[in-house]
Amino acid sequence: MIYLGVDDTDMPGTLGTNKFARALAERLAEHYDCALIVRHQLLLDPRVPYTSKNSSASLMLQPKNGAGVERLIGELRSFIGEWFIEGSDPGFSITEEIPEEVTAYGKRCQREVIKQEEARDLAAKHGIHLEGCGGTNDGVIGSLAAIGLIADGNDGRVVKIGDWPDDLDGVQDVETVQDRGVEIQCAETAEQVTTGKVDVGKHLRPNRRHGRIVLYAQPPIDGCREADCWRAVRFT
Repeated sequence: MIYLGVDDTDMPGTLGTNKFARALAERLAEHYDCALIVRHQLLLDPRVPYTSKNSSASLMLQPKNGAGVERLIGELRSFIGEWFIEGSDPGFSITEEIPEEVTAYGKRCQREVIKQEEARDLAAKHGIHLEGCGGTNDGVIGSLAAIGLIADGNDGRVVKIGDWPDDLDGVQDVETVQDRGVEIQCAETAEQVTTGKVDVGKHLRPNRRHGRIVLYAQPPIDGCREADCWRAVRFT
């Protein structure tokens, strides 16, 4: 498995990092199967320059047709170059192994202001490819955080699951959501929901928790569109 992190690819009024990551997965599909894309929330602080919500994205890629890391680096440079928007500061990181120190760094990026030099030093220490692609190159900070956080398996909102289309919205049968590898849990008790219906909202956006994909939901209440309809709850 190859782990890829991307950050700071957008500007106000443009497509965000999540859509960039999905478009990137489509671009890479001939040589890399995308198992998962996860959005990670980083620190919200006026000292940190970001477009809107300071999120980065991680992708889990399974190479095929003899592809590897070196090919992926070239593809990233090309794609980000085509996508680049003046004023953005994109960066990416690529590795096949993620040490615990990088996961700890990712968690710190969620509560501390981190300098670009620290990200570069940490990546160099562990042989992780880290590259800026324009502007200040500060996107390297969040991109390294993203791969650390996806390795932890306990962070983020899932944006893409395998080759499933992003076509689930509104009220769905619980079984339909489960068929996509998503557990549904009661947000209040953590008990699994196995029957009935669930309103997933505008898009199905479960969370990654304990290495699993989990959709948290609130139990049915009076006024639901259907008597047994649970309602999805979004967490970062």
